[in-house]
Parts: sequence; C-alpha cells; structure tokens
Amino acid sequence: MSVPKELLEILACPLCREEVKPTADAGGLKCVKCGRIYPVRDDIPIMLVEEAIIPAKEDIPAVS
Repeated sequence: MSVPKELLEILACPLCREEVKPTADAGGLKCVKCGRIYPVRDDIPIMLVEEAIIPAKEDIPAVS
C-alpha cells in the first residue's frame, strides 16, 4: 500500500473519529479504537463505514 504518510496523519475513522493505522498485510487501514478495517483499493483509502470490515476478535490483524 502506498498511501502517503501525510494522508495517513490526517485520516480518521469516520465512525468514532480515532486514528487509523495500516494493517500488517497493508490491505487496509484499521481504527485503533473500534477495530474496523477500511479497505485500500488502488492506493485509495475507502473511508466509508458501509465498506468497513469488522473482524472477529481472533481475526484482527496487528497494526504496524
């Protein structure tokens, strides 16, 4: 994933307004509070609650 660092610094979860960080597999951005994972498609973060994945506790990937 090549989301610019400057963009990552200003992005926030649209639901709870907390910081998001790249997932370990770099396939999405994970909210540090609610755990929702927002997909990144063609290097564009899809920051829509309807598109977010809510993983089961044991499936939550680590945040780098």
